[in-house]
Amino acid sequence: MHQAPTLQSLVDETLAHVPTLAHAVFNGIQDELKSRLEHHALLAGWSKRRAQFGPDLEGSLNLLLRVSRDGGDPLHRDRRAGSPDMLSLVDESQALKDVAIASVISAIEEQSRAELHQLGNFFAALRGIARPLKNDNPLRAAIFAHALARALEGADLDAEGRYAVMRIAAHPLARNLQPIFSLLCRELREAQLSGMLESHGSALKESDLRMRQFKAASHAQNTTLDEVALKLDAVTRPAGLGEPLGSPRLGPGVGGSGDLLSRLYDQILADDRLQPQLKVLMGRLQVAIVRLSRNDVTLLRRQDHPTWQLLNRIAAHGAGFRTGDDAGLRDFLHFLDRVIQPLLTSEHPAASQFQQALTEVDLHIRAQAEQRGQGSAGALERMDREQQRQEWKRLLREQLQHQLDDAHAGKLMRRFLLGPWVEVIAQAMVQSGRDSPEAMGYIDLVDGLLHSVQVHIDEPARQGLRMRLPALVTMLERGMDSIALPPMQRQAFMDELMRQHGRVLRGLPALEEGAAMPGALRRAPLTPEEVLAQLLAERESQLPSRWAHEQVDRGQLPTVPVGLFSEDRSPDAHVAMQDWIAGVQIGGWFHLFVQSEWLTAQVAWISDSRQLFLFVGQVHEERHSLTRGALEQLVSNGLMAALEPEPLLQRAIGTLMQDLEQER
Repeated sequence: MHQAPTLQSLVDETLAHVPTLAHAVFNGIQDELKSRLEHHALLAGWSKRRAQFGPDLEGSLNLLLRVSRDGGDPLHRDRRAGSPDMLSLVDESQALKDVAIASVISAIEEQSRAELHQLGNFFAALRGIARPLKNDNPLRAAIFAHALARALEGADLDAEGRYAVMRIAAHPLARNLQPIFSLLCRELREAQLSGMLESHGSALKESDLRMRQFKAASHAQNTTLDEVALKLDAVTRPAGLGEPLGSPRLGPGVGGSGDLLSRLYDQILADDRLQPQLKVLMGRLQVAIVRLSRNDVTLLRRQDHPTWQLLNRIAAHGAGFRTGDDAGLRDFLHFLDRVIQPLLTSEHPAASQFQQALTEVDLHIRAQAEQRGQGSAGALERMDREQQRQEWKRLLREQLQHQLDDAHAGKLMRRFLLGPWVEVIAQAMVQSGRDSPEAMGYIDLVDGLLHSVQVHIDEPARQGLRMRLPALVTMLERGMDSIALPPMQRQAFMDELMRQHGRVLRGLPALEEGAAMPGALRRAPLTPEEVLAQLLAERESQLPSRWAHEQVDRGQLPTVPVGLFSEDRSPDAHVAMQDWIAGVQIGGWFHLFVQSEWLTAQVAWISDSRQLFLFVGQVHEERHSLTRGALEQLVSNGLMAALEPEPLLQRAIGTLMQDLEQER
């Protein structure tokens, strides 16, 4: 009698196939690179890596699978990233890696969808979990995708090259994993565990529910409340009963607007995405909304009515909480009890009261989100300013260049002010803020420094200079300390400055005859370092954009209209992307693929420049800062979406229209 399969035995059997799997993936990459001319640019980097790729892939798979077999989390993230001092920045390079891993996961899941579903049910049943989750599967696609990414980390390829090789490797990896998964499923069936494979977690019911939601979303996409009213009127009017010409319409359907509101509200309260506690609260609100409908005819005509916006906002925020007993959800419900009380007690509520409640809810959500981001704000503000360092340096050099063109400054003075001193000012801006007293002090010092080397004709003027010099030198020293200017550069400049001040204090020009620079005509030649800095600042980005427009299948996860954003060089796509980013506001909940795994997170902070965003996960310690460029790449690849892409009202409209179609 064969022993029943276990989690450990299935993972061990997969481990036995790892050497063959790694060899097959290696051969698949080799064949693809050699057979297609468009991959020619990858050959040089791959050739330096291929000897170690097979052993590295095998080693990575062995390590991750063994951790998974022993009950650990092989893809565990470092939670210290939640500390203000340990904030990690997700930039476009990291986003590129995430897109590559997501594409490999998608290829594996597409090839072995049925097998992975069966294995997921089995592992969930072993753990007594009612609803299978991907992360509970020790053989999930993400483990193999991460192993592949690790095996390619040492390749002599840029980020684009590694992304391309990962996409090439995804197909042989997925193709050779499928028979391994099939073998494991056959063993489970032979052990008479088919019940676990097929029915655990009410998969059929969930599938039917997803289909209903999909159809409802299709119905609701462009449907208005007026169209729902007409459809309800057509369904409920007795057959053959027409309207005499010229007769006034009293309202949609037999029950008029009350029937429409009642049926629409039934759909709202039946929404499975709505937290049970919020259903109770909205059930209490129904009385106030019915009272409002008696005097406000726009309620059932305007989908942007404050009443519907209030319900949408409450539902969208509630979706961000993992469980009904979440402390944050309890606080939110306590707040809502107070906010809706005036609506419940009013005999004749007005739209303005619902607007006031909506404003209070928005302010509360924003305040709570900002509070969740506290502790990281200082570090993030510095990080945001760091993103602007190069642009600030460029602007400073332009301004100083114009200022120096009108001054008679020597070659060394020009090099110092356009080089190290620009770094000093920029460093102060990054550390303390663009308009901070420290940064402004360093900017003002330029005027004082240039004035100090001008001719001082009379003795009182020279005496005034003697009194100002100690403070000027002290600030110069402090600024040079802030950027750790090398001693040789520091000493060379200070010696020259002392020599010039010595001449000025004797009533002579700071520069000897012939050394002055008459403006732009005799501008000092740039040093090699300055030439390099100028080239780096002026060169357009050479990062290929092709990868940013490759779509990734997210399966059953919520998605965004990727095609709208992914049309290469399309003005409409650019405008759509800018509008989407502009719509990201503090307090909003999103589902996004960050640092190689899916995360449900709330926007807790946005920089003034809107170039940096802080997302805090459902677990408070789970926080990530993303650049605007990273957000754009994730959105264009379908790896980021609002947690509730369809508002509560639109979902209710969709399901009601679906029901009315069936009643015809």
